[in-house]
Amino acid sequence: MISRQFLSRPMARHGHGPLVRYRLPVLSSQPTRLAQRWKSNIGTDQSGHIEAKENESIIFVDNLFPLKLSSLLLWRPWKSQHDLPKLIQRFETSMGIFDPMGMVKRAIPSSLPMEITEIIPRTKEGGAYVKFTYPPDKSGAEIQAQLAKTLEEQPIKPWFSPFRPITSGLVLGRPWLEDLYRLPKSRLRVEFVPAKNSEQPEELSQEALYSIFRRYGWIADITSQPPDSKVLPKYAYVDFVLVKDAIMARNCLHGFVLQEEGSKIATKLRLSYEQRVKAHNIWKWLSSHPRIVLPVVAALLATFTVIVFDPIREFFVKHHVQKSLEFTDSRLYKWLKRQTSDILSLYKKHGQDGGLNALFSHRKDLIDSIKSSLLESVASFVVIHGPRGSGGKELIMDQVLEGRKDVLVLDCKSIVEARGEAGIIRKLAFQVGYRPVFSWGNNVSNLVDLAIQSTTGVKAGFSENLESQVVKILQTTATALKEVSLAGRKKDDQDAALSDEAYLEAHPERRAVVVIDNFLHKAEEKGIIYDKISDWAAALVQSNAAHVVFLTTDTSFSKPLTKSLPDRVFHQVTLGDLSPEVAKHFVVSQLENGHRREEKEAKANDKNENIEKALAKTDKEHRQDLQELDECIEALGGRLTDLQVLARRLKVGQSPKKAVSDIIEQSASEILRMFLLTGNKTNDGVDKKWSTEQAWYLIKEIAKNDSLKYNEVLLANTFASSTTPAATNPEAALEALANTELITVKSQHGRPATIRAGKPVYLAAFARLLEDPVVKARMDLALLTELAKIEAKNIDKAEQELGLLAGLPNAPTQAAPRVNYLLAKLQASQKKIEGFEKEMGNLKKTLAEES
Repeated sequence: MISRQFLSRPMARHGHGPLVRYRLPVLSSQPTRLAQRWKSNIGTDQSGHIEAKENESIIFVDNLFPLKLSSLLLWRPWKSQHDLPKLIQRFETSMGIFDPMGMVKRAIPSSLPMEITEIIPRTKEGGAYVKFTYPPDKSGAEIQAQLAKTLEEQPIKPWFSPFRPITSGLVLGRPWLEDLYRLPKSRLRVEFVPAKNSEQPEELSQEALYSIFRRYGWIADITSQPPDSKVLPKYAYVDFVLVKDAIMARNCLHGFVLQEEGSKIATKLRLSYEQRVKAHNIWKWLSSHPRIVLPVVAALLATFTVIVFDPIREFFVKHHVQKSLEFTDSRLYKWLKRQTSDILSLYKKHGQDGGLNALFSHRKDLIDSIKSSLLESVASFVVIHGPRGSGGKELIMDQVLEGRKDVLVLDCKSIVEARGEAGIIRKLAFQVGYRPVFSWGNNVSNLVDLAIQSTTGVKAGFSENLESQVVKILQTTATALKEVSLAGRKKDDQDAALSDEAYLEAHPERRAVVVIDNFLHKAEEKGIIYDKISDWAAALVQSNAAHVVFLTTDTSFSKPLTKSLPDRVFHQVTLGDLSPEVAKHFVVSQLENGHRREEKEAKANDKNENIEKALAKTDKEHRQDLQELDECIEALGGRLTDLQVLARRLKVGQSPKKAVSDIIEQSASEILRMFLLTGNKTNDGVDKKWSTEQAWYLIKEIAKNDSLKYNEVLLANTFASSTTPAATNPEAALEALANTELITVKSQHGRPATIRAGKPVYLAAFARLLEDPVVKARMDLALLTELAKIEAKNIDKAEQELGLLAGLPNAPTQAAPRVNYLLAKLQASQKKIEGFEKEMGNLKKTLAEES
C-alpha cells in the first residue's frame, strides 16, 4: 500500500481521472505579485533540476505551446540555450493575448495567496514550470487545488487549441529539465530506484501504479517487467491514451519518493518517455509467408510495368517505325536538302547509283514480282535467298520499298552477336525502338531471385529468362505495328464498319513492312532467338498486321519458317550471280562515272596548263582497262561484292589483271585460314561440323571438275567414313560448308544435285591453292593419312571377323565363302595402304624440300 500522505494530496483534473477535493479556508484577498525571471531552462545552477526551498512549491502548467511543433523547436533552431527565452520574451510584447506567458498570468488569479518567483518554459512538452512561494499557514497542495478549481470554472483556451483548456498539476517530485532530443510519447517508462544509497527497492504492483498515475488521465495499459528479467533497475510501462496526460504525469512525478505500508525501503520513481513498439502484424505475416508473398509481389510488379511502361514503349515503337521523330524526315531538313542539293551531292554516291542501276535493271522482273506480292492479301512470307554479296538488301530497301514510310528493319546479325543476354535484349530493343528498356535489371533480378531461392527454397519469379523478355519486346512491337497499319484509317471510309483485321486484309497496301535481315546468322548458337522471331513474323502475317520480308543466305531457311507457318507457301526469290554481260556493265558504269569525275576535276583546276594532254592520257588508260576487263570478268564471276572490290581497285589505278589476281590471292588466303588451317572450331568459336580433309577434298575435286555430283561426294571415303567425330554425318558436313559459302549446293526437282564453288572467284582461288606445292603437299598428306586410317579400320574389322570364324568348331564349309571375301577385302585394303604410304613418302619429301 502507498502512504496515505500521498493519496490525500489534491491533483488537477486530467481526462476523467478522480479528483480528491478538500475544503479550504477562505484566504485573504491580498493581491499576488507576479514576478518573472527568465533563466536557463536546464535548472538551478545548471544542474538540470529545479530546487524548491521552504514555503516554496512548483506547479506544471500545460497547453501553453503547440505540442505538434515540439520537434521543430528541438531541431536546434537556436544558437545557444539563451536564445529561446529571449524569443519568448519577444512574444510577450508582440503577441498580446497570444503570448504563452500572458496566458500563465491570466490562469493564476490575483486572489491566490502565492507569489511567482520563476517561470521555466518547456517548449517540447508544451508547458512551463511555475515556482511560487506561499504563506506559512498554507500548503502548496491547497493552493494548487484552488488553482485547479479556478481553471475548471473559468477555462482558458489558447489560440492553437480551442477545444482543450489549460490545466495544471502540483509537482511532487524533483523535475529534470533535460534539453535532450526526446519528444513526448504516450508511454512512460517508470523505473524503481532507491531513494538514497540503500538497497534496491522492489517494483510496485500494477494496482499501486494505477492508483498513482490514474489521476492524471486515462491509462490504456500497464506492463510490468518480465519475472525472469535480470535488468536493473526494475521498471514498468504505463501507457496513457493521450500524450498530454503522460506529459503531466512525467513532469509531476519524476523523482517522487514514496514508501509502501509495511516496507522499510523508500522508492523513487524515475520517469522517461518510451517509444511504443507497435505490433506489425501485417509485416510479420508477410515476412513469415515468402512462398505466397514473393510471387504475388512479382505479379504486382509485372502488372505495374504493363500498366505504366507498355503504353510508353508502344508509343516509341510506333514513332520509330513511322520515323516521325527523326530529323531527316522533318520539313525543315527536306527543304534544306532541296536548297543545297547541288552543294552536298557527292560523286561517290552517283557512281554507286550508276552501278546499282545497272544491277536493278537486270533484276527488274524480280523487283516487280516482290512489289506485287506486297500488294496481295495473301498472308505469307517473302523470302529473299542468295549468297552474301548478292545485293539482296539493296534490292529490297532501294527498289522495292523506295519511298515507303512504314518500314521496320530487324538485323539479326547485330542481335545474335551481342554479348550476353543483356546485350541481346538491348540490341533487339534498339532496333525496334522499344524504350525504356532496363536490360541491366535482368542481372540484378537474377541475383535477387537466386538469393531468395537459396534462403526460402522457392523461386520468387522476379527474374525473366531471355526467351520471355524477347517475346515481350516482340509482342509490344506487334501491337505498335498494327496501330501503324491502321493509322490512315478514317471514320468516314466506305469500309469503316469492318473490323481492324478485315480492314487490313482488304487494304494490303496500308500494312507496314518488316524486313528481317541476316536471318539464321549463327543459328546453331541462337536457335531460340530465331524460333521466337519466326513465330512473331507468322503472327504478324496471319493477323494482317504487317508484311514480312526475310533476307537470308542460309539454305535451311525453310525449316524454321515452315514450322512457324506450316499451311502457307512462301514467295521465294533466289538471287544468283550476275551474268558476264551484266557484270561488265556494272563495272563499266562505275568506271565511267569515275572517268567523268576526273574530267570535271581537271577542268576545274585553272593552274593545270596541260588539261587536254591529261584528258587524252586518261581516255587511253580507260580504253586499255576496258580491253583487259573482258578477260578478267569471266575469272572473277558475277558476285556483286567482288565486282565492287574490282571497281574500287580499278579506280585507284590498278589494271584489271592485277586487281583480279589480288582478289583471287586474297580469297585463297581466306579459304586457307578459315577451312584448312583451323582446328576443331571456327573463327567464331563454334564447333565445326566438317573436317579439314573434307574441305580439301572438295577444293581439290571442284578445281579439277568445276562441279561435283552430290551423291558421289556422299559416297567418298572422306565423307562416308570420316575419322573426325564431329564430321561423321556427311550431309550435315556439306550443309555446314554450304552455309559458310565454301561451296554451293544446286538443287534439281527439290533434291540436292550438284556441288559448286561458293563464289565464282573461289573456283580460281581453289586452283591457286593447288598451285602452291606446300599447301597441296600438306593437305594431301592429311587426306591420305585419313584414308589410310579408314583402310586400317576396315582391316581391323576383317581380322576380328576372321578370328571369330576361325574359332568355330570343325571349320564348317559354309563359312569358306565369307572367309575368302574377308581375305580379299583385307588384301585390297592392304594394297591401298601401301599405295597411300608411298604417296605420303613423296609428299613428305616435298614438304622437307620446299620452304
